[in-house]
Amino acid sequence: MQKIDWENLGFSYRDTNCHIRHSWRNGVWDDGELCASPYLNMHVAAGCLHYGQAAFEGLKAFCCKDGKVRIFRPLDNIRRMAMTARRICMPEVPEELYIKALERVIRANRAFIPPYGTGGSLYIRPLLIGSGVQIGIAPAGEYTFLILVVPVGAYYKGGLHPVKAVIYDDFDRAAPLGVGGIKVAGNYAASLFAHEKAKMEGFAVELYLDAKTHTFVEEFATSNFVGITADGAYVTPESTSILPSITNLTLMELAREQGLDVQARSVRFDELENFSEIGACGTAVVLTPVCSITRGERVIRIGPEQGCGAVFQSLYERVQAIQYSEAPDRYGWCHVVEMDD
Repeated sequence: MQKIDWENLGFSYRDTNCHIRHSWRNGVWDDGELCASPYLNMHVAAGCLHYGQAAFEGLKAFCCKDGKVRIFRPLDNIRRMAMTARRICMPEVPEELYIKALERVIRANRAFIPPYGTGGSLYIRPLLIGSGVQIGIAPAGEYTFLILVVPVGAYYKGGLHPVKAVIYDDFDRAAPLGVGGIKVAGNYAASLFAHEKAKMEGFAVELYLDAKTHTFVEEFATSNFVGITADGAYVTPESTSILPSITNLTLMELAREQGLDVQARSVRFDELENFSEIGACGTAVVLTPVCSITRGERVIRIGPEQGCGAVFQSLYERVQAIQYSEAPDRYGWCHVVEMDD
């Protein structure tokens, strides 16, 4: 194993000791195996390759202040994956199998968990794919569930950094009655072109409006939209085309605890200029403050161009404190992994 510079990990893939892999055949999941090779041997007619039967999740494990390793909200992730599996005709992964698989792969890669105090974590990527041969349009007959892990660093060093966002009216992320509300791989393929265009034009992320009317805010390319109104309400859009973010659910609960009025509702584009803080929330970063949103010739400026608004800063710090066990986990979000010392 190469010596890891924990302070400068970044957020990118690197090989670890192994991933864990389970197969589903004839209606039954096997016992799974730890696989050292990071490659899959797959049939050219696998259903995931031809018909998009692919779903994934993202969550993290943390080496905490008390020396224990904890996974943040793992059951919420597997329940969201089950929702995705049902929608695209894949077998659900049982919660007990999932938790055992998580614990096995984390223990097998304990040397890759960033130490407490570095700001890093172990990023966990569960993946469920149709691996059976399927040349006609139908669900595959066999499935593979795997979990890979990657050590990642603190996304922000020295505080939250605001970014610029853009709205493109000639791109939609998801159809109103499509699969925008589940975490299928195809949703991200649909956003790649616009995302690359945004980066080339100097924007960190694109914001999508509803596909039907282009008048309501939905979500950022890879993250939920959250905003703080001038009177202190926490607002996030409500739509069947939006993926329910576990990070957003976390922030909403903590916002209520802080006494904020939490509103999940339709958000018109014309409201954006009235927000005092706007951000994108997700597993990788918790919160990314947005300082401007550009739509054609119009530029809406929100909050400070440097640093972060007070509400987002407070919520970000509270989430991090729970994840690293620096604050009480009153909601039972964290799952301790027994490391078999």
